[in-house]
Amino acid sequence: MKAAGLVLYKFCDFAFLPQPICRLSRLWLAGPCNGLAGSLSPGVDSTTCPQWTALHPTKHRGLSEDLDVAYNSEDFKQRAIQVLGEAVRVPTESYDDNGPVGEDSRWDTFAELHQVLEASFPRVYESLNVTKVNTYGLVFHWQGSSTAKPYILAAHQDVVPVEGQTVKDWKHDPYSGYYDGTWIWGRGTCDDKSDLIQQLLAIDSLLKQDFSPARTLILSYGFDEESKGIEGAGHLARYLEETYGRDSFALLLDEGGHYTDMGGVVFAAPSTSEKGYLDVEITLSTLGGHSSVPPSHTSIGLLSRFIAAVEDNPHQASLSRTGTPFAMTQCLAAYSPLYPDDLRRLARQAVTNDAALKVLQERLLASDPLYKAMLGTTQAVDLVEGGVKVNALPERASAVINHRIAEHSSVGELQQHMIDLLTPLAAKYDLALVAFGSNVTYGSAGRVVLSDFLGTALEPSPVTPTEYGPWALLQGSIKATFESSPTRNSSKVVVIPSLSIGNTDTRFYWNLTKHIFRFSPSFDTDSFNGAHTINEAFRTDSLNEGVRFYTKFILNMDESDLL
Repeated sequence: MKAAGLVLYKFCDFAFLPQPICRLSRLWLAGPCNGLAGSLSPGVDSTTCPQWTALHPTKHRGLSEDLDVAYNSEDFKQRAIQVLGEAVRVPTESYDDNGPVGEDSRWDTFAELHQVLEASFPRVYESLNVTKVNTYGLVFHWQGSSTAKPYILAAHQDVVPVEGQTVKDWKHDPYSGYYDGTWIWGRGTCDDKSDLIQQLLAIDSLLKQDFSPARTLILSYGFDEESKGIEGAGHLARYLEETYGRDSFALLLDEGGHYTDMGGVVFAAPSTSEKGYLDVEITLSTLGGHSSVPPSHTSIGLLSRFIAAVEDNPHQASLSRTGTPFAMTQCLAAYSPLYPDDLRRLARQAVTNDAALKVLQERLLASDPLYKAMLGTTQAVDLVEGGVKVNALPERASAVINHRIAEHSSVGELQQHMIDLLTPLAAKYDLALVAFGSNVTYGSAGRVVLSDFLGTALEPSPVTPTEYGPWALLQGSIKATFESSPTRNSSKVVVIPSLSIGNTDTRFYWNLTKHIFRFSPSFDTDSFNGAHTINEAFRTDSLNEGVRFYTKFILNMDESDLL
C-alpha cells in the first residue's frame, strides 16, 4: 500500500514465536518526514516498538479455557471479593520508624494476615512448601518436574498507614473491605493486596484442576515495601540467593505498570527499570552566641545559600536512544492516536538523526513536567531544620534533598555533582567541606557536611532486556489475556516498556535475575482514587481479569521455549 508517497513493505519474522508476526520494514524509518501521518493500528507491528503475538497456552490449552469459564462464574467472582476483603480487613501497616522484627510489636499484625491467608487458601498451604523468612516474609515453593530455571512472582503484604485525621473523609472505613457492588474499599485494595490475592487465586485454581508444574515457581511476599524494604524483601532476597544461587531465576514479576486507554488504544506498560535514589543531607555548623551580636551570616542564612545553589542548578535531562524513556516514546509515537503528528514525525526522525533527537527532547520537556522526572535526576528540598531559640544564634542547621537518579546516571555521579557545585560556595564563606566522608576543603568560619541521610542510597536498577525471550513471553501473555477477555470483544493491546520513577521491592532482587518486570494486570481506572490516599478502592471486575492473566502467565512459563 502507499501512504503520502512512501511505500510500506511487510515481511514476517519467525525469530522467537511459533506464529509469524507482521512487521513494518525499516524503510518506514527512511522515508520523507512529511509522510506517514497518524498512528499505527495495534494489530500492526513496528520496528521501533516490536509487538509479539498473543501467546496462548498450547499444551494446557484445555485447562486454560476451562479456567476462563470458571473465572467468569458468579461463584468465583464472589470468592475473589470475599478473600480480598478478608485480607484488607487486617491493617498490615508498615512505618518508616519500624524497629527490627522481634523488637517492634507493630509487626505482630502480620501474623493475623498469615492466619487469614492460610484459612482462605488451605490447598495452597498443603500443596506448596511454605517458608517464613524473618518471621513475616513468605516464600511459597511450587516444585516443578524439570530442571528448567525457576521464576518468581512477587507482591507485598504491607500497606501505607492511614492517617487518623483522614478516617472521617473515607466513604467507607479504611479497613472494612466493604463491597458496594462495584468496588472493594480499603487500604491495600490497590497497593498491593489485590496482586497478592490474584496470584494465590490463580495457583489455588490450578491446584484444584490437578495441575502440576514442570517449571518451579516461587512466590515471594515482603512486608515492608512501603517503608524501607529491609526487613521483608531484603531478607527474602538473601534467603533466595543463598538457597538457589546468584542469577538462578528465569525472571521475576512484581507489582508495577498498568493498562491505560489512550484515545481508544489500550497500552500495557510493564516497568523494565527504576530510577535510583539518594537523600543528601546538608548540615551546616557555625559558632553560636547571642543574637544581639550576630555575624554577617548565621548557619541558617548560609544553609539557605547552599539550598539556593542546588535549586538554581538542576540536573540536565537526557533522552538517550539506549534508554527506556526513548523506547517508550517511540512506542507512544507509533501507536497512540493522541500523539501530535508533528511530534510523531520528529520521533521517527530521532531514531537516526541527532538534531531531531535534541529537538524531540526539548519538545517533550516542554510538553509535560513528567518528562523532566523521566529524563533526568530530580531534586526536591523536603526537610529543613535549625535554631532552638529566637535570641540564640543557631549553631546547626540542616536540610535534606531528595533525589531520584536518572536511569543513565549513578549515585557517584550525583555525589560528585553536589561536591563540584558546593565547593566554591564553601570556599567563599571560609567553611570546611566534608562530603560523603571525605575532606574536600578547609575553613575557619564553620563546617558544612554532605551525607547520605539515613543511608538509603540506591543505584538506578539494571535495565531489563526487551529484545527476546522473557519480554516476549510476558508481552504474549498480556496480549493473550487481554484479547481473550469476555469484556474486551477481541480488542488488541500494545505492550510497551516503561520507567518507574519510584522503587519497589525489586531493588533487592537484582542478583537473582536480569529479567525483572513490574506489572499489575489492571487498568489505571480500576483504582477509585489511586493508592496512598483516602478512598482507596479496587474495581472487582478487574479481580477476575488479574487471575486470568496470572493463570496464562504461569501456564506459558511452564511450557514455553522462549526462556
